[in-house]
Amino acid sequence: MSPQSRSPRQEVKDNDVCVRGRSPHAVRDGLEEVNQAIKEEGLGVVSDVDVQSIMRTKLQEDVAPYRILGACAPALAKRVMDADPDAGALLPCSITVRQIEPDVRGVTFMDPESAFGLAENEAVAEVSREAQAVIEAVLNRLIGGHPVNLTA
Repeated sequence: MSPQSRSPRQEVKDNDVCVRGRSPHAVRDGLEEVNQAIKEEGLGVVSDVDVQSIMRTKLQEDVAPYRILGACAPALAKRVMDADPDAGALLPCSITVRQIEPDVRGVTFMDPESAFGLAENEAVAEVSREAQAVIEAVLNRLIGGHPVNLTA
């Protein structure tokens, strides 16, 4: 990915599995911002797992704030399931929101093209490209409007 001009506290990285961004917000303060960006791009949050609470309850461990959101665009999900019913196992798209430092939130998105590439189905691949564009738009909103091109 080519570098973009960003504030030193904002960055975007990607790898074969996920797309990551950082912004200067605590999870507690920024979760609503993440939910709003998801909603504004036509996705819905269908699940919200509070990992910090689970670790505290089940393991008596204190971990930094960490949430796993399941995001879904119903029309895209329907097309995936119509093309390959087994590919529904790859839904919804996972997004983690976690505390990296006291005032730095990390947001990680499942890379739709990588995940749906497992289906080896061209119709599913087309949906994954559309989902990738939506993820890019959400990440753009979260890092302050700086352009993101995950395919560069």
